[in-house]
Amino acid sequence: MQREITVRVDGNARRLTVDTRTTLLDALRERLGITSPKKGCDHGQCGACTVLSGGRRVLACLTLAVTQDGAEVVTAEGLAPGVAAAGGQRIEGDLHPVQQAFIDCDALQCGYCTPGQVVSAVGALDELAMGWPSAVTTGPGTPRPDRAEVAERMSGNLCRCAAYVNIVSAVLQAAGAFPGGRAAGQEAAG
Repeated sequence: MQREITVRVDGNARRLTVDTRTTLLDALRERLGITSPKKGCDHGQCGACTVLSGGRRVLACLTLAVTQDGAEVVTAEGLAPGVAAAGGQRIEGDLHPVQQAFIDCDALQCGYCTPGQVVSAVGALDELAMGWPSAVTTGPGTPRPDRAEVAERMSGNLCRCAAYVNIVSAVLQAAGAFPGGRAAGQEAAG
């Protein structure tokens, strides 16, 4: 069964007709040509396909595209604050602080998992800023970004090259760029 949907991807409204069984990952990559979300395991176990939907981290390989009708989806390509759409042309600007931190901390090797890692880090920092506890959060109050907290929040994103130490360092560096603020610069989802 085919269904027409409109999804706002990286700030651009995109209308397309999809089979109701089409995943968001396949719609992004095959229909819209947005290749930063990667098809790793295609079973929701590696995190390479992580995107933000409504400001929350989702695995695009497990999310049906039809469930995103009217949603705001952000990929690694749409994180940079200077990226804008102008008649379908992309205008590049500065990198998002998480993207810059990944470069500064050498938090990548082959780069395959990097877009999912970066998007997941943005989501994790948003969760921290909203005070959401994780499995390793201790005590009452707002959780603080530390190595254990970041490692736990990023544990759903695998890196075959084992750049984990540098990934955690990059997320911690980026956390310093958002004192008391939201990592994606968005209002809290209601």
